[in-house]
Amino acid sequence: MHDTIPLFPLSQGIFPDGLMALQIFEVRYLDLIKRCQQQKLPFGVAWIQQGSEVQVPGQMPSLHKVGCMAHIKEFEQVQPTFFRIMCQGGLRFELHEVQAGPFGVWQGKVSYLAQDPEVEVPPEMQTHADRLGKVIASAQQQGVIDKLPIFAPYYLDQCGWLANRYAEAMSLSPEQKQQLLAQLDPLQRLESVVRLIDES
Repeated sequence: MHDTIPLFPLSQGIFPDGLMALQIFEVRYLDLIKRCQQQKLPFGVAWIQQGSEVQVPGQMPSLHKVGCMAHIKEFEQVQPTFFRIMCQGGLRFELHEVQAGPFGVWQGKVSYLAQDPEVEVPPEMQTHADRLGKVIASAQQQGVIDKLPIFAPYYLDQCGWLANRYAEAMSLSPEQKQQLLAQLDPLQRLESVVRLIDES
């Protein structure tokens, strides 16, 4: 079953449960974000394969096939034409079709991908969970947990959640991150992340 959602194309998107801060100033997105905030609706973050984040008349950006819904958690209207928002990643989606919509906002015909099943981190990968756990514990002890770009609760024992947090933080190409986002098996995604860590 397909759904039609407003799209926010970015060069690098968001992962499920991930944190993304955006500054909104383009007219088309000011209207979109204000409506999403008022109606408590998410919007779709699509990863740009080719094209620009800023609107170019007559050009449609080429978008990767897998994106992620973004839920607005914090909204600040700095000026009438300048918002700051903080979003949390929701469900992933597969993008089937893109078309022009009202006010220049692209609309995507999508089908949603299932949430990651609960798969426990295997013992041989536990060191990566421990490392992130130490970062979180240190931030809590120093009273700066709100500065850490990770939302609670912390599912350090779950492959999908752990893989997503590393994928966000690592210095990877958009294509590499897109491949991780599209990986449906959370254990395989974590294995891919660990391989990339070992290669770096």
